[in-house]
Parts: sequence; C-alpha cells; structure tokens
Amino acid sequence: MSDKIKGPDFDKELSIPELVASMSHIGFQATELGKSAEILKKIKRDKALLFLTFTSNMTSSGLREVFAWLCKERIPSILITTVGSIEEDIMKASGEFLAAGEKENDAELREQGLNRIYNILVSNEHYTKFESFMEQALEKTYVNQKKEGRQLTPSELFHNLGKELDDENSILFQASKNGIPIFCPAVTDGSFGIALMMMQEKHKDFGLDIVRDMKKLYEITTEKQNEKERKTAAIVLGGGVPKHHAILFNSLKGGLDYAIYITTSSPESGSLSGAPPEEAMSWGKVKAGASFARVKGDATILFPLLAYCMKKIWKE
Repeated sequence: MSDKIKGPDFDKELSIPELVASMSHIGFQATELGKSAEILKKIKRDKALLFLTFTSNMTSSGLREVFAWLCKERIPSILITTVGSIEEDIMKASGEFLAAGEKENDAELREQGLNRIYNILVSNEHYTKFESFMEQALEKTYVNQKKEGRQLTPSELFHNLGKELDDENSILFQASKNGIPIFCPAVTDGSFGIALMMMQEKHKDFGLDIVRDMKKLYEITTEKQNEKERKTAAIVLGGGVPKHHAILFNSLKGGLDYAIYITTSSPESGSLSGAPPEEAMSWGKVKAGASFARVKGDATILFPLLAYCMKKIWKE
C-alpha cells in the first residue's frame, strides 16, 4: 500500500536530514527529493563508486564550497564537470565573485569590466590573473611532458593544478589532496582551452592526451571490489557533457545501480539534459531495477539539502 500524503510535523524540532526525509510524503518534487535521501543511504551502504557531475554554473555559485567540502570528506569517488568549473575554481582561489544588483545594465557592466552570470558578477581581473596562473602552470606541464616523454592527461593536469592552489574551499585543491580524479571531456571549451592553444603556439609539441583519460575512467568504472562487480552511483546536477560522460561509461558495465538527477530541463525536446533515468535504461546506462530519483528544480536550492544529508549519512 502507498504511503499517505502528509506534511512535516513542525511541532517537533527537525534537523535538515529529518526534514528532507519527511518531504518524501509531501508529494510532487518534494517526494523525489525525499527519495534521493533514501538512495544516498543505499549508496553509502553498498560502498558504491560515486560519480558527481555538474556544469560550470554550479561552480560559479556557492555550490563550489559544497563540492570542495564533499571532496575533503572523500564522499564522491569521481568528479566530472565542464572546463568552466576548472577556470572559475582557480579564479575564486584568488578573489571573490560578487552578487549582481536587481537591475543591472549589461552594456554598462561591459564598460566596467564585469561579466554577468544571471545574478553573479565576474570581473575581467579574474581572467587576467587566471591567464597568468595558467601560463606558469602550463610551462611546468610542458617540462613534465618533456621529462616523461609523454603528454599528460587532463585529469593529471587538474591534479597538479590543485597542488598549486592554497585554498581549502577549492574543488581542485581538495580533490588533489584527497585523491579524487576530475574528468573534463570538453577541456578546450573555454578560456582554459585558449590557454592550451596559446601554449601549443609557443611549444608545437605541447598537448594533452584526452583519450588516455577515457581509458582511465573506463578502468575505474569497471574495476572489481573483492572480486565482485562494484556497484556504481551518480549524482547528476544539470546535464550536458558531464552527465553523458558518466552514464556512457556506466553503460560499459551494464548501467548505474543508483542515480539521482537534479535538473531544470524537460525531456520533451529530446535533450540529454532533460532525459530521465527511465530513458537511460533503454540505452543500458541505468540498470533495469536501479534505484533512482529525478528532482525537477534548481540545484543551488536542492543540492545543499542533499549534501547536508550526505554529511550525516557518511558519518554514521
């Protein structure tokens, strides 16, 4: 028999995890969020290999600090993101992004050297510092390439970049420190890519071995645990290339055992970002019988609630 629909009991003092758990009885998207918290318990119980995927706008926001904390606690096994996340994580290590006003004039912002991401402002000065940082970092990368006689992979480069940052709130810093690989299949899509191009103009034999990162991700995804197939899980924030990269590689092992999607996209247009876990089953990217939830909503609101639940679950 199905559970009854009811709201939380506010006569009781509820912790955030207790509130999220009670939301499973509210209905609509609240029920999906509550279901997500239950799936997290299964992921922890089975010691599943956990993919966390997110797009760069998430790092533009204060979710950056949430991702960094999760890495510090070694909760995700793998991060997959877009290259804008790498750029902006580096930028924030040397300066803050600002909140935009209610009625900004974008033409005037341009004249002031400010770039707008909805209600977040990024100064051109951040890009100047980023370019200087990358020029020095890539020179070191080129020296390593010549020494080792091979090109580094993007994930190896990100690991090294994390060592160059002194910021506890940095995703790269915490991932590097705690041995969590970061994969970025579209590494040339952004200022990071322009920095790579400029380095190759300077050193014609400079490059990154993206294909070898694919092999590395395949090997991690399909590795055994105690001679048995290890269960895999994905928390997917938004969609795009990071989402597809995670579910694609899981199709090579029969699909995800657990999936939590948080997205504002809809499936009707046929976009991958809006495609629900059920659709992924038809591709073998999510297993038939897998535990999954799809929450339609803004990850900047919903994911901090889930991350706080993870804090409790992973410490139990």
